[in-house]
Amino acid sequence: MEMKKRISLELRNRSPAEVAELVVDNCRSADGEVEGLTDEFTELEFLSMVNVGLSSLAKLPSLPKLRKLELSDNNLSGSLETLSEKCPNLTYLNLSGNKIKELSNVEALQNLKSLQSLDLFNCEITSLEDYRESVFELLPQVTYLDGFDQEDNEAPDSEADDEDEDGEDGAGPTGDYDEEDDEEEDEDGSEGGEVGLSFQVNQGDQVGNTGFSLQEDDEDEEDYGEEEEEEDQAGVQGQKRKRDVDDEGEDDDDDEDD
Repeated sequence: MEMKKRISLELRNRSPAEVAELVVDNCRSADGEVEGLTDEFTELEFLSMVNVGLSSLAKLPSLPKLRKLELSDNNLSGSLETLSEKCPNLTYLNLSGNKIKELSNVEALQNLKSLQSLDLFNCEITSLEDYRESVFELLPQVTYLDGFDQEDNEAPDSEADDEDEDGEDGAGPTGDYDEEDDEEEDEDGSEGGEVGLSFQVNQGDQVGNTGFSLQEDDEDEEDYGEEEEEEDQAGVQGQKRKRDVDDEGEDDDDDEDD
């Protein structure tokens, strides 16, 4: 697909002034020039033209707000001075996989005062002796070259930074942790309910058993009381019989005296 048609599709019924990001990777430039981009893209901040066959940036329009530019895997070898004229606020520039061979090819980037990260990976210039030291000296505003600073510290990953920010906003691990706590509390609560139910059943059994044993004890006490009453009555009757017998004996003695 031609670059001009691809850009028209990427607009998606928007005006160029409404577009902040534009990706047209793997389309084709008919003559190696930028096509379809105009000065109307005044709000464009990110532009990616990877593997589109570019050999020149001469027709790049003015993009005053552009901060990130992806130009890897093209045929660029020069004309980089256009970048400082048309995109003065660039902070990130990827030129990896192009035909940049000499330090003089990147010397034109000195006027990009805001440039912080430059990628020349897989370009012939990287085979030069003291390549990294020379580029850092030539472009003192650059902090990261091919993803590393002068002390070989890796550049931070912008996507990882975004994830960290999301985590700080409360949409990350903290929320998950709270949900897990809730689940654990629910599980504990359900287990507690089961224990409470079984405990109640056991208590009920114990109460039932206790009531039964108490009832038996009451019956035993009643039986024991009845036995005592019978014994008392028997004792009383025995005493009465003894008294009667004694009385009869006394009467007999009286008769004999008579």
